Amino acid sequence: MNSPLNAAAAGQVTLGGDLRVNRLGFGAMRITGPGVWGDPPDVSAAVRLLRRAVHLGVNFIDTADAYGPQVSEDLLARALYPYPPELVIATKGGLVRPAREAWNRDGRPEHLRAACEGSLKRLRVEPIDVYQLHAPDPTIPIEESIGELVRLRAEGKIRHIGVSNVTVEQLERCEQLAPIVSVQNRYNFDDRQSEDVLEHCAAHGIAFLPWAPLASGRHATRPERRRALARVAERRQASVAQVALAWLLQHAAVMLPIPGTASQTHLEENIAAASLQLAGEDLSALR
Repeated sequence: MNSPLNAAAAGQVTLGGDLRVNRLGFGAMRITGPGVWGDPPDVSAAVRLLRRAVHLGVNFIDTADAYGPQVSEDLLARALYPYPPELVIATKGGLVRPAREAWNRDGRPEHLRAACEGSLKRLRVEPIDVYQLHAPDPTIPIEESIGELVRLRAEGKIRHIGVSNVTVEQLERCEQLAPIVSVQNRYNFDDRQSEDVLEHCAAHGIAFLPWAPLASGRHATRPERRRALARVAERRQASVAQVALAWLLQHAAVMLPIPGTASQTHLEENIAAASLQLAGEDLSALR
């Protein structure tokens, strides 16, 4: 596929009424070490990758204190601070990593406050553009977790509040406390279990950030969907990954994919998908 490399080709979406970003972002989880743990094997390459992403029009980057832990946020500041004025950085709190294999939920207000303070220092910003609850904690009412984010917003430490890994019912409870500008759930061509959450976001103008938008490189695990992607990719002279991203972008106007990678080749391949427009016959084949 011969396409210009610019994320702006995907169009724009607005978060919270004041943050307008290109609708193809970058997820900064994979710039860390293996298992999302520790420093990457080549820190300089990670810095170059982040700078290349911004050069290619990416102006929305998603990260979290749990990535590394803390490594992703540190790398973002190292690579991009002082930030371009149009760059929006979203981060998350509410997961803790006592070990490489552990992703433990902690939605206690005191933890979220400490997590937010740590992210502010690492990212060297105030306020954080979008701060997201990484996952509801089953031991803490979600109202208590979001309530603390509301207080942090009132103190000027958070501009907008987002949530991640939620059901429609949980999202509606959050909306009773504050405007929610983004939802980040697992969603991709193969895994559409959050379709009801996406529909709620579309109806209410909430940006939807699908994590694992390429199913961690697998693109599709069901044979029939894998074949459909391959046929469309061949017809459009594009890669399977590009078709999968283009499908997401055309599936909903609020969709803001955040594919992540540690490879500049894959980064450029993903950015090229911003200008891939699937035809009606393509979309019918990909239902």
